[in-house]
Amino acid sequence: MKKNIKLLFTMLALSSMIMMLAGCQKFLDRKPLTATLDDLNQGGLEGQIYGLYSNLRGSAGFTSIPWIAMHDFRSDDSEKGSDPSDGAEWVAPFDRYQYVKDLWASNTYWDDHYSLINLANTAIQTADSLKLTDAASQINIAEAKFFRAMSYFDLVRTFGDVPKIDFRIYNATQANIAKSPASAIYALIDADLTFAAANLPLVWGNQYPGRLTSGAAKTLHAKAQLFRGNWAQSLALSQQVIASGTYSLYSSYYGIFKDAGENSSESIFEIQAYVSPNGSIRNGCVYATTQGVRASTASGWNLGWGWNTPTDNLVAAYETGDVRKGSTILFSGQSDDPSTGGYGRVLPASTFDVPAGPLPRKYWNKKIYADPAYRTSTGLSDNPEWINKRVLRYADVMLMAAECMNELGSGATAIPLVNSVRSRAGLPAITFTDQAQLRAAVKQERRVEFGVEGERFFDLVRWNDAVTVLGPLGYTNKARFYPIPQPAIDKSGGKLVQNPEW
Repeated sequence: MKKNIKLLFTMLALSSMIMMLAGCQKFLDRKPLTATLDDLNQGGLEGQIYGLYSNLRGSAGFTSIPWIAMHDFRSDDSEKGSDPSDGAEWVAPFDRYQYVKDLWASNTYWDDHYSLINLANTAIQTADSLKLTDAASQINIAEAKFFRAMSYFDLVRTFGDVPKIDFRIYNATQANIAKSPASAIYALIDADLTFAAANLPLVWGNQYPGRLTSGAAKTLHAKAQLFRGNWAQSLALSQQVIASGTYSLYSSYYGIFKDAGENSSESIFEIQAYVSPNGSIRNGCVYATTQGVRASTASGWNLGWGWNTPTDNLVAAYETGDVRKGSTILFSGQSDDPSTGGYGRVLPASTFDVPAGPLPRKYWNKKIYADPAYRTSTGLSDNPEWINKRVLRYADVMLMAAECMNELGSGATAIPLVNSVRSRAGLPAITFTDQAQLRAAVKQERRVEFGVEGERFFDLVRWNDAVTVLGPLGYTNKARFYPIPQPAIDKSGGKLVQNPEW
């Protein structure tokens, strides 16, 4: 939805420290400027929960290059991007799987995820200590547990066994504990998301656009079950989201990623961001900024940092006529194509073209391509930080359900779900032949539906396809897990040990 509500700021006092958190437009503009713990509902719990949303928006481990590197660079869909000399040290660890044990990207990813976990644990402990059992407090606890589960799902997929900290930390030494097996981490994820689904509302309406719902909890839980190959459990959760009637595919694919498509019928969860039309209020995130077209200011195409650029491999993956290709990829030297979300502008040529142009890459991520008019009015031509980060979409639920049906032997039942996604993409319907045929079709649909959205690498790993697909790029099976950051090991006093394969 178009962001046009005036933003207020919330000052939140946490029990162990004072934090000034800029409340993002959407629902974090509900408290007065002078609000403190004593003023907030549920004895300060609600204020801490609002802080979780704000922390998520501002954490590099969730919205900046560290997240993109872990989730996108490691796939065959995108690469580091930008100028070759810009961040050259990121190429080997992420594009070529030569992982580094002490690197800002992985260190930040680890730290920011545990920081959100710590804030969630503090909120949960606050509710417990105050014996808050009212409905509003249960919703707040559910939000905290969702964010804890989301953080752990990233960590367990990325690092494998990790420390399970499900308690409030009062001093740093309490966080120095050994790893728990992945099974224990998943058990916590399952419990947290089950609680969240049972206590979050189905919808918030216009009062709190962007706030967590039971559908978000069930969708994330379905993904966590799917990653483990728990087909029946993932299917049941996906079907509950579908049966709720709350969500639907957005009318146009490219429209999902435009300002008007934020918090749309297809949106299940987005990280909210806001910049006022004149740029005087800024409560955004740098997710889009990190990936905007990179060029000189004089060229008129200095739109961001230029990271996470699509590959030739992704470009070649689309079927003829698939509108998702032109909605996902901006091509240097070509029109931005208004029919798939462009604004009637022609990009300069790249250094790979003949004759060569100024852009350092052939392709760019179109899903974060910001409206030139809004760039001008805000004065943020190279920093479109008002764009929400899409995290969970209804199309994912549909394709997860289809995959589970097929793996459980009911592939023919899954065909309407797959064809709904294909129809929006402008592609003809497919028919069911056998399980292997539909399995390949679902893999294809997931790739092109979620291009450069951070799904591909983990899909390849869970399908056991990563060695085959990514092997030519340098991937080996041990690269399914990243080494635990060395600074975290050093701080643990010997309690935290490195992943065995690293």
